[in-house]
Amino acid sequence: MISFTVTAVVFGVVFLAELPDKTALAGLVLGTRYRASYVFAGVAAAFALHVALAVAAGSVLTLLPQQLVHAITGVLFLGGAAVLLRNKDDDEEEIRRPENQSFWKVAGAGFMLILVAEFGDLTQIMTANLAARYDDPLSVGLGAVLALWAVAGLGIVGGKALMKRVPLALITKIAAVLMLGLGVWSLWEAVSA
Repeated sequence: MISFTVTAVVFGVVFLAELPDKTALAGLVLGTRYRASYVFAGVAAAFALHVALAVAAGSVLTLLPQQLVHAITGVLFLGGAAVLLRNKDDDEEEIRRPENQSFWKVAGAGFMLILVAEFGDLTQIMTANLAARYDDPLSVGLGAVLALWAVAGLGIVGGKALMKRVPLALITKIAAVLMLGLGVWSLWEAVSA
C-alpha cells in the first residue's frame, strides 16, 4: 500500500534538493541540443535506477568513494563541454531534425551523464535515508522518482523554450562554459576531498 503522505513529503524534499543541482542544468543543456522526449527517456531511466539503488541499499551508498564519483563526473562534464564546442558549426535546423538524432544515442548520453553524476549525490543519499526513516520503500521510491522526473522535465522543457528566444550558438557557448565549470568543480572536489 502506498502512503500518499510519505510520497508527498519525499517528493517535496527531493524536488527542492534537486532543483539547484548540476543535473537540472545537464537536462537543460541536453534539452537545447536534442529531442526532448529522447533526452527525458534516458534521464528518467537513470533517475529510476538511482532511486531503486537508494531504496534498496539504504545508507550503504554513503560509503562509496566520493573522490572517484567526483572525478568521473568531472571528466564527463569536460567531455560534454568539448562536444558542444566542437559542434559549433551545426546550424539550428540540422540540430532540430529528429532523423539526425538516434534515440539510443541521445537517450544513452542522457542516461550515462545522469547515472554517473547522480551516483552518491545528495538526493540519492536523502532517498536512502528517507527509505530507512519511513520503512516504506514503495512510497519513498515513488515520491523520489516523481520529484527527480519533474526537475528533469522542467530542465529539458526550459532548454527547449530558451532555444526559441536565444540563438543556438549563444546557448551552446554558454552551456559549454557552464559544463566546463561543472567539470572543473567536480574535479576540484575529487582532488580536495
